[in-house]
Amino acid sequence: MPQPYILTAELPGDVFAWADGLRKAHFPPERNHLAAHVTLFHAFAPSLREELRAMAAALAGEYAPPQAQVDGLLKLGGGTAIRLRSDGMSALRGRIADRFETMLTAQDQGTKVLHITVQNKVSAEAARALQAELGPMLMPRRFAFTGLGLHLYHGPHWEAVGIWPFRGRASADTRG
Repeated sequence: MPQPYILTAELPGDVFAWADGLRKAHFPPERNHLAAHVTLFHAFAPSLREELRAMAAALAGEYAPPQAQVDGLLKLGGGTAIRLRSDGMSALRGRIADRFETMLTAQDQGTKVLHITVQNKVSAEAARALQAELGPMLMPRRFAFTGLGLHLYHGPHWEAVGIWPFRGRASADTRG
């Protein structure tokens, strides 16, 4: 699929700075073309651009910032990620998946574990070493996602299309 759209959950500044610092320190520099991010969907068709923009604006306008928590490490085999837990963001992702069900790639189907990748495409041994180092230092941390972001993939770089801050009152984890 040429130049797909990527939908992200936006992090607050302090969590972004912390996670991006870890990513810069541990992601192989020759492959680190992106800042820290939480990918909700990896590949929407280019033809969905306007529908995605309208949907992101509508959801951000309806919902309050979904609460979240750093919930430990996620082992990626050849990498390491920070596992996140957010009933609200998971519920929003589910709503989006239902809306675009027939248009999702195999990678974007099903339930996803929210995470921030800090290391990828390294040996299993290097990944285990980082997990042993970071695991004891990683403390639960509460925060709220700040919005939804839409990006156009220009492999390996992303072009920001828009960010829609959450400003509604509804709680995403209690509404279908």
